[in-house]
Amino acid sequence: MPRRGTSGEAGGGTAAAWSADVLEHRRTVGESPLAPAWWPKDPLGRRDDVRLVGEVGSVSCVDSTGRTRWTYRCAGRPNAAHLSGDRALVTTDSLEYTPWGNLGPALLLDLADGRLVAELRGRSGAALGGGRFVLGLEGYDFFDTWAYDREGTRTDAWRSFGHYVVGTGLRVVEADRRRPTKGSVVRLLPGGVVERGPRLTDPLPPEPLVLRDGTILVLDGTVVRAVGRGLDSVVLAELTGAPEDVGGPTRRGLRRDGDRVTAVVSVPRADKPSLYTVDTWTLTLRHRT
Repeated sequence: MPRRGTSGEAGGGTAAAWSADVLEHRRTVGESPLAPAWWPKDPLGRRDDVRLVGEVGSVSCVDSTGRTRWTYRCAGRPNAAHLSGDRALVTTDSLEYTPWGNLGPALLLDLADGRLVAELRGRSGAALGGGRFVLGLEGYDFFDTWAYDREGTRTDAWRSFGHYVVGTGLRVVEADRRRPTKGSVVRLLPGGVVERGPRLTDPLPPEPLVLRDGTILVLDGTVVRAVGRGLDSVVLAELTGAPEDVGGPTRRGLRRDGDRVTAVVSVPRADKPSLYTVDTWTLTLRHRT
């Protein structure tokens, strides 16, 4: 899911303005506290007094009273929704294996009545405002992001894909699934221009956190990295005691509660894959004014 930056509280979004200390590291065995990356959120998306909810074969728009405004029937399972102006972009999973794996169509819907405006192709998206979206796809020689207007017409394209952070511009924490990775944190500029920032060591970083000034926190392998609005970068913490290999089937994530950040790495056990070895680091986060 995309993250939305803010307009710039607490300074100008400089990575060096932030620091962190590791307070605690714990290791447990049990269920992973993190949902699989493909697990759909509930609701799929929301704005003001409406939310989009999905189930196998349909996506519905529900208002604050619980009334269903409309339902659109689809062939697969909706996994995420992005709302912009009078449009909704819904990405789906196919229920059957296809040449694109479990990738289903991306549905551009009229938010007023659920009418299908366009059927697109992409794995993840983000809302840009005014009924506009970006939609990205990785795999089978694709590593691309496309911009679409409210009618589903392509208006721009970039050779980049990953987690989208929308704010003053569009940044991407790239995820190329390659070892060694060529991924970076980048900014997408008009005309297909990709402004490259700090290189990453992780080929599949989890969804980043966005701080109040627009700084991004990225779990990059075994380090927590801050990336500012200007794509400047500093390492805030090294997660000592982490498993040697944090790729493959591991589940990783960052969570924030006030000035505390939790980094989680869950590795399935070889003897019982339903159980995980869960490493949890608690960090205290500070901003220098």
